[in-house]
Amino acid sequence: MIDKRLVIVSGKGGVGKSALSAGLALLAQRRGLRVLAMEMGDGQGLSTHLTSGPLEFEPREVRPGLHAMRMVRSDALLEYLSLQLGVRGIARFGPVARAFDALATTAPGIREIITIGKAIWEVKEDRWDIVVADAPPTGQIGSFLRAPVTIGELVPTGRILAQAEMMKETLRDPSQTRLVLVTLPEELPTTETSETLNWINNENLVSKPTIIANRILSELEEADAPTGPVRDAASLHRDLWREQQEWLHTLPPDLELPYLFGLFTPGEVAAHLSDELEEIL
Repeated sequence: MIDKRLVIVSGKGGVGKSALSAGLALLAQRRGLRVLAMEMGDGQGLSTHLTSGPLEFEPREVRPGLHAMRMVRSDALLEYLSLQLGVRGIARFGPVARAFDALATTAPGIREIITIGKAIWEVKEDRWDIVVADAPPTGQIGSFLRAPVTIGELVPTGRILAQAEMMKETLRDPSQTRLVLVTLPEELPTTETSETLNWINNENLVSKPTIIANRILSELEEADAPTGPVRDAASLHRDLWREQQEWLHTLPPDLELPYLFGLFTPGEVAAHLSDELEEIL
């Protein structure tokens, strides 16, 4: 899974996609890779699970070999205009910067192409062996994956079209990009993941995603137990396990990660998931 240059992690809110993104970044770092972990959305889940403190647009080393950053769309737009299109001398402060911030946040298609384009640009810069992107949830990921196609349909020729074509090919290239969809063995996450898979298959924007089912209960053997809370807990565990198996059968995942019993900090959750991924992979 960490054999690609760009790993995009998405999933319905609450399924653990930020924790898994952090776990993948930690695993890659532990294997000696140069890693950039990117927070693409507006939340702070990635930084919380990396225990890095608030992240900025400029990548910062949070562990040896592991850098992390947060997407700031106005900064990304200014960077794109400066480096990709040769528009120099635009300040990051003042009325012009505020205008670009409004453009990057509200203009249809601009927000998405800037966000996904930044992740792809970091791959092409070759500063990193792998870029792990904690992407927007599955309800929004489609517009980001389709952004290069959308821009290509709007721009007939020129450098912007060439950039959009490069982004489109990078996303479609299975040797460079992997999309990971995180889900839970429950009705709503399974349904949303299935709908996302169908959309991806129809649009042909990225190669077949990797499905990871999170928080899987282990099977509990039938055994005599004293009456009271212990027996009730064991009975509930078995009922939940059977329900999970039904949803896992509906959407067979590529990988399963266990339910973590106990009280853990976000950093500990990411570390446990990283260890589990290392054993599986």
